[in-house]
Amino acid sequence: MYQISKEGKNLQGNINISGSKSESNRLLTLRAYTSFFNITNLSDSDDTNTMISSLKSGNEEINIGHAGTAMRFLASYYSSILNSSKILTGSTRMKERPILVLVEALNNLGADIEYIDKKGYPPIRLNGKLISKNIVTLPANVSSQYVSSLMMLGVTINKGLKIKFSTKITSLPYIHMTKKIIERIGGNVDVKPDEVIVKQLVSNKIPDQIVESDWSSASYFFSLVALSDTSDITLSSFFNKSIQGDSRIVEIYKQFGVETNFINNKIYLKKNNIDLPDSISLNLRDNPDLAQTIIVTCLGLGVDCKLEGLHTLKLKETDRLLALKREIEKFEVDTIAVSDQSITLINNSKLKSGVIINTYDDHRMAMSFAPLSMINPIIINNPEVVSKSYLNFWNDLESIGFKIFQK
Repeated sequence: MYQISKEGKNLQGNINISGSKSESNRLLTLRAYTSFFNITNLSDSDDTNTMISSLKSGNEEINIGHAGTAMRFLASYYSSILNSSKILTGSTRMKERPILVLVEALNNLGADIEYIDKKGYPPIRLNGKLISKNIVTLPANVSSQYVSSLMMLGVTINKGLKIKFSTKITSLPYIHMTKKIIERIGGNVDVKPDEVIVKQLVSNKIPDQIVESDWSSASYFFSLVALSDTSDITLSSFFNKSIQGDSRIVEIYKQFGVETNFINNKIYLKKNNIDLPDSISLNLRDNPDLAQTIIVTCLGLGVDCKLEGLHTLKLKETDRLLALKREIEKFEVDTIAVSDQSITLINNSKLKSGVIINTYDDHRMAMSFAPLSMINPIIINNPEVVSKSYLNFWNDLESIGFKIFQK
């Protein structure tokens, strides 16, 4: 475990965040489906390294650990490799995360996928076949990664693929991200409220690709700046017009006094001293990965908070809603309540020193609570989980003045 502290509430420094794992994993999958092209600023996260090794693996069984993206993208990929046979398995938690919707969709397209243990959950056996059907229907409110996985498969199918939705879409920005990345390599995608149409990719010459740095990782520095007195933080490399939905953090954190300026693909963050709102209410249906960052920021600022649209958080590395409730209760707030899709904080915390935060094998639990060390020292259990998405997180905190001791 790490004890994290900070002398003074002033921040200054330059941070280079690695590429988005969401963009990286989509580009790696599309490269496997099509033809080789160079990718620069790839994520150095465990999830992306797992994707790279899994796509290269000659083994029949591939263990993807906690990497949910790899499980979903590789299910479509290996089910379409003619005459191949692969078993996809993972950690204990991965075997508890449902994959029924995607497997049924793939089998309806002509794939041959079997459950090895429990129906609806990994591990799964994929007997590779030529996928030739062109229409599939599935609920889109479980995981946008199911839809993205099918979209990337669609570029290889003769005459393309129509994906019809039986429910409202969850995390629409991630579907738009997949659309834009497919189009960047020469494809064509039409996203409608009730369906996505993917045309077969006919181009063999694909331009080299640059991955923008990860906005989800950047969000923790927005939290740090919000909790500071003064800040002058620079983050690289980010684009003013991002395809990542979590860039919404810029607008959300204005109300916490965080000013964002874009110059030459860098973000410059400064703290403005403003009157904080008494409470905030947000629907994060399209940005669920920001929920932990935002509610912990509110905890630190003494702002009441209600976040909705979070039904997918129960199916992540842990049940994130329950995990947040358990850890925030340690700060003796007035109320921290969760439902199946929301979390509510009524705040009167004294933010006592030395609270031990359990991370539940979830990288975002560790990183979202770390900014509270701006106020008082905290202790993070199992801090190495950050490598899932942000390998250098603790080193980057030290570079801007945080003291981190192993206990």
